[in-house]
Amino acid sequence: MNNWVFLAIAILAETVATTALKASAGFTRVLPSALVALGYGIAFYMLALTLRSIPLGVAYAVWSGVGIVLIALAGWLLYGQRLDAGALVGMALIVAGVLVMNLFSKTAGH
Repeated sequence: MNNWVFLAIAILAETVATTALKASAGFTRVLPSALVALGYGIAFYMLALTLRSIPLGVAYAVWSGVGIVLIALAGWLLYGQRLDAGALVGMALIVAGVLVMNLFSKTAGH
């Protein structure tokens, strides 16, 4: 179970880092730039810990899929970026794919 917690931390850290990447204005702002480096460092370290027991493809699919949705939501909430119907349907399909893989696949290693 700890490996799924590590994966959740990796996802959250990557979401914070990517959100701060926009705020860094091309690495011209110090605080957001530092948050980018710290967030990605934590994200990759936690992802590496996750890979001790969760298969690479499963971990990466969950990490990137959930990250896409969270970053899109952060863009909407923090930067006023609009999500049209196609974007929402696409994100719903990503979440559905992650759920199907984790609930019905033996590859997920439950």
